[in-house]
Amino acid sequence: MRLIRTASFRFAALYVLLFVVSAGILGGAVFLTARRSLQQQLTTSVTADMAFLQSEYARGGLQHLRSLIQTREREPDAPDYILQAPSGQVLAGEIIPRSDLHPGWTELDAAEEGLNQETPEHLRALVVDLGGGLLLGVGDDLSRISEVEEAIASAFAWVVGLAVILGIGGGVLLSQAFLARVDAIGRAAEAIIAGDLSHRIPTGGDSDFDRLAGTLNRMLDRINALMETLQQVSSDIAHDLRTPLSRLYQKLDGARENARSLADYEAAIHGALRDAEALMETFSALLRIAQVEGAARRAAFRDVDLSAVVDAVADAYRPDAEDAGHVILVEATASVTVHGDKDLLTQALANLIENGLRHTPAGTVLRVTLSAGSGTGPVLAVADNGPGVAPDDLPRLTQRFYRTERSRTTAGNGLGLSLVAAVMELHRGRVDLEAAHPGLAVRLIFPAEKP
Repeated sequence: MRLIRTASFRFAALYVLLFVVSAGILGGAVFLTARRSLQQQLTTSVTADMAFLQSEYARGGLQHLRSLIQTREREPDAPDYILQAPSGQVLAGEIIPRSDLHPGWTELDAAEEGLNQETPEHLRALVVDLGGGLLLGVGDDLSRISEVEEAIASAFAWVVGLAVILGIGGGVLLSQAFLARVDAIGRAAEAIIAGDLSHRIPTGGDSDFDRLAGTLNRMLDRINALMETLQQVSSDIAHDLRTPLSRLYQKLDGARENARSLADYEAAIHGALRDAEALMETFSALLRIAQVEGAARRAAFRDVDLSAVVDAVADAYRPDAEDAGHVILVEATASVTVHGDKDLLTQALANLIENGLRHTPAGTVLRVTLSAGSGTGPVLAVADNGPGVAPDDLPRLTQRFYRTERSRTTAGNGLGLSLVAAVMELHRGRVDLEAAHPGLAVRLIFPAEKP
């Protein structure tokens, strides 16, 4: 019963039904056409034979006609004849005379009409009055038409029967294959529900099911990655926020225990406010990353002049950079356009420049370059000639809260590059980090087409 309920079996049954109906219509058309054609051939043959005998009678008389009929009856597959005198006597032919035999077309049946047993069972005959009541009849066998009709009906029955058997058998096989794939997907889903997020739907071809399984597997990969990220974020929040919360608690507790004057209390409160502000900034950054990863902002994407964004951000940070002893250089190709969110792209570039200013010593040059890209979409890069990053740290720089040993002495929460990575993922681009020898180079590579 489970096989019968499958969509594949129902489709197979529907196709079989449509085939039977179509074959019935076609078979009926062939049957009627063949019958009409055979009847027309019989009529033409009998009419031609009658015309020939009439001409021979006119040329040679009665005796010649009788002799000709006897000769023609001995030929294979010859028609049947009757030459009947006005008195009802049969002068030639094998058809039994009839008192009601009249000129014109008539059909004779052996059982009903009492035909000679050696004559065909069914005849279609043409009777002509040769004059003076002398009747000449020529008839041909209708059973030949019946045999062709029976052959067509038999062939149709065999074809339909074979189609039904093959259709049902094919439906069963398709249903079994369908159920096997559905069961495989079901087992994978049950394993995932049980907690094994690494389980995947098996694939092994290029069928519709394999393409669907591939799409579902990519979705599961994404879900698994998000779950791992969530677990990592939870761990990072617990680990990285523990220190500022402990520091905040200690300051407030110290003020309660040790403060002796209003100034002591004010100093403790100001310190606690700074720590609380840092915590709020961290949570704001986390919330912003979550909003970016939600992909809801993709619906509002517009064409953005990335060259103008680069110039605006660089000009905004250049005074602070000069005060800190840094240099910002811009090498941007004019009129480079991407399809995206201008505010997020501005924030991503600002984060890269802030990281460069914060984690490099005075005298460092930050080089911001923008090119149309070769084989890819536009490429935006920020490179410095500072101390750089250890090779082991490069793959982890975009992880939330990750900070190198050197950067732990500077301000920050380890979320700047995480936001950049989230922005690029929203734009279906990627972030490449590589050593610049000296320094670090961060390249934002956009897709060649609109995301």
